[in-house]
Amino acid sequence: MKKLYFITSNRGKFIEAKQKIEPLGIKLFQKNLGYPEIQVDTLEEVVQYGIQYLEKIFPHSFIIEDAGLFINKLNGFPGVYSSYVYHTIGCQGILKLLDKTGMGRRTAVFRSVYGYKEPGKKSMLFKGEIYGKISISEKGKNGFGYDPIFIPDKATKTFAQMTLDEKNTWSHRGKALEKLVGFLSKKID
Repeated sequence: MKKLYFITSNRGKFIEAKQKIEPLGIKLFQKNLGYPEIQVDTLEEVVQYGIQYLEKIFPHSFIIEDAGLFINKLNGFPGVYSSYVYHTIGCQGILKLLDKTGMGRRTAVFRSVYGYKEPGKKSMLFKGEIYGKISISEKGKNGFGYDPIFIPDKATKTFAQMTLDEKNTWSHRGKALEKLVGFLSKKID
């Protein structure tokens, strides 16, 4: 069985990826190496920098992922700073920033970029996004991060109210992961 490492400290992200990748016959391992998340404008730049940093210290095939919540009313904030903002003010802080904003003006997009790197080969990026809105309050106990406040378009519940399978069919990360899985399945054939 082929090995692939997911370099992340986020257990939730790892479990989502493991569920999709391991049926391909690839054993996925979580590795928490840590890498600098530079302050730039796009998730793609963050992931590319992470890959360049990690390939110098980690000689195996790996994936990394970065995601961001881009809220229209807040001019795309927190965007590429989503992780920092979540660990600083959390979901409640975002809800306070949107206080007195009606549901029609709480639109947002969740974006995800997976990076794949094999030693000696060019890195590959896989992107996914889902449009939706920010709820009025936190709802649900599943998932992680902003899941309790994000409701995808055409859905009636937050990511945190969904099962993992249900969330993966909707989510930005699930869409990017499907592209990565499609790429990996072609490599195996």
